[in-house]
Amino acid sequence: MISPTWTWQPAAFDAIVPGQLAIPLLTLVGSILTGQSSATAYAGFGTRGRQNGAFLLISLVVLLTISVLLFLLAFVFERGILVVLENLAVSAGTVLFLLAAVLVLLVRYGHVNPATADGTETLVSFVSLAAASVIGLVGVVLAAAIAMNYTISGYAVTIEPTAVVGALPGLVAGLVFLDALRRSGGSSLPDMKAGHPVIRALHIVLGVMGAIVLVEFLVGTTLGLGGIGIVPIVAIVVGGVSVTTLVATLGARFTGRALPSWIPPLTWTASIAAVTFVVCCLHAIATGDSVGGTVGIAASGAVDWPFVMNPSKGLGIQKGVMPAMVGTIWIVLGAVVFAVPLAVGAAVFLTEYAEDSIFTRAVDIATNGLWSTPSIVFGLFGLAFLVPRFGGTPSIFASQLVLGFMLLPLVLITSREAMKSVPDEYRDASAALGVSKWETIRSVVVPASMPGIITGVILGVGRIAGETAPLLLVLNGPNFPTKSPGILSSFMVRVSLQPPFVHVSNPALLERASALPYQLYAVITAGVGAEETFGWGTALVLLCVVLSFFAMGVASRRYFRRKLHQ
Repeated sequence: MISPTWTWQPAAFDAIVPGQLAIPLLTLVGSILTGQSSATAYAGFGTRGRQNGAFLLISLVVLLTISVLLFLLAFVFERGILVVLENLAVSAGTVLFLLAAVLVLLVRYGHVNPATADGTETLVSFVSLAAASVIGLVGVVLAAAIAMNYTISGYAVTIEPTAVVGALPGLVAGLVFLDALRRSGGSSLPDMKAGHPVIRALHIVLGVMGAIVLVEFLVGTTLGLGGIGIVPIVAIVVGGVSVTTLVATLGARFTGRALPSWIPPLTWTASIAAVTFVVCCLHAIATGDSVGGTVGIAASGAVDWPFVMNPSKGLGIQKGVMPAMVGTIWIVLGAVVFAVPLAVGAAVFLTEYAEDSIFTRAVDIATNGLWSTPSIVFGLFGLAFLVPRFGGTPSIFASQLVLGFMLLPLVLITSREAMKSVPDEYRDASAALGVSKWETIRSVVVPASMPGIITGVILGVGRIAGETAPLLLVLNGPNFPTKSPGILSSFMVRVSLQPPFVHVSNPALLERASALPYQLYAVITAGVGAEETFGWGTALVLLCVVLSFFAMGVASRRYFRRKLHQ
């Protein structure tokens, strides 16, 4: 009998297999064997038996794959979550806004009404409804905490009873609200022409606010009159008008009274309020100044997350991953910007223009070989060839190019396959309308193959974001950097009379830096200057960064698929 406390230590291996691992694995393997045996036995009853058996086997294999993924995530989560959340303090207002955004997404894209669901969607609807109910209850608890001024704490996390919203979380929630309002299908214009001057006036005001925020981004300070910021003043006025209009509209609907024709519809008024909120968040991020007082938007202070927002100071004084996380994001973004246009362009030429010849077959073989090349070889190539040509020292730019070379073959392969899968009828129909070949490729072939291209990018980013071996050679920064790479602030543009007349440089790209895989290797494998829990926390943040890239890729793929089927 195998129980959770059962263990097995094979004589030939220095290892112990616990019951918690053996039971689910044996259950899954036994289920697959049972399914395969059942399918074989049921095959004598005809095609339906084989079909059912095949479906059962596929389902079990998918379940096994998902179980391995969930076990991996749970393993890292269980070891790293406490150190990641250590000393996290967040305002209840910020949590409320984020929960509201999640609830909007759940209602907008999920199935929260089991009565209208059918088949397997019924179970999904019950799960979505339960999640929405939990979010609503948590929101009620947070609102009560703000009203009664009591602090919620547990597992090293503190939720402070303040209604202040953090600028960055508020920006994310505001964009979600705006997207939901845009897709709501409600009226966006007043019925009568008398309301058009109101619309034009508010559009001008919002445009001026956006322009001021752009200037504030460039100069890094608040533009004000008499020591008072312009954006907060205008936001309070526009927000006050929007809230007043919302209250008047809802009151008129409740009492049954008619409103003046110049008052905009409810959806439009809510959109104005959401845009104003987003602009205020951008203002707070650009200048570092808060908007409002006890109820408002805070540039900092609403969220205090030491592990994610601070650098590490070593010797256990302070654990932090911010510089390494920013370095990872810059390296991955640079690799994507370098490799994806090049790979898609090559796929267009090889698929749409080049004839089937020895050249194209040689390119296919070389591409597959390049994709199979070990990552350490890419690192050696970067160290021997790229680094001497970019200052002679490992740098972010060399890392971006090396990871870009690793990403290039996968995106090229998937892009070619996606373009080959586009039916020739699409090209023939476009040619029959007199459209040129390039216009057909640009407006028909590439949009139709975008889901496949993005799938390749997602898989490639998942690989390069966690690569460590090449970064040891071409990045080679400090294990615990004290500051993040200032890529945006280091751009320098110089105009001269010598060609090419405009010289653009960025010294920060040619400096050493750190990245999450690099720091994780230093902490856990090499045991450099920190305890093991720090490494598990770094691994959890690395997984979250990779999953965030996945989420963006999946969202892009769903967008292009939806556009394709419209």
